[in-house]
Amino acid sequence: MPQPATEDDIHRIYQATIDEFYRVVARRCDGDRELAEDIVQESWLRAVRAWAAAGIPDVPLAWLTTVARNLLANHFRRRPHESLDEAMRHPATDDGSPRFEARQSLVTRALSRLSIANLRLLHAFHFQRQHVADIAVEHGLSERAVEGRLRRARQQLRHHIEADPDSEGDLS
Repeated sequence: MPQPATEDDIHRIYQATIDEFYRVVARRCDGDRELAEDIVQESWLRAVRAWAAAGIPDVPLAWLTTVARNLLANHFRRRPHESLDEAMRHPATDDGSPRFEARQSLVTRALSRLSIANLRLLHAFHFQRQHVADIAVEHGLSERAVEGRLRRARQQLRHHIEADPDSEGDLS
């Protein structure tokens, strides 16, 4: 049984991982710096409590990333849904088009309806740009199984987008 982590152990890991961990979380927060900081802070609070009792995991950054991913999934599930009409009233962002926010809102809602397993696979492949082989090793699956699950996860995502009452059927 692992020994409970000391304050020095946790501080050492914090110093070694905080920059990379913040970058990983910030990429997932789509430019929302406050959300990224909240997720990083909450992840570390959970780590301190868990590691002080149960010891430090073999790969602390992976443990933190999993906690952050789950916190973000919960955040986006709780986020109020915004209609297209409401999204159109907001100023245009990113590509200069008000439709960008509307499409982003649709995709966010659809992602929140996916299972955690499918969300993790899509995130690893499309956002973290991991190779299928790496995802297969990480999840204990064959490459063919990962490819099939990715295909089904994308199909589910498309279905949720198209089934959204605010969807106009245009995914471009």
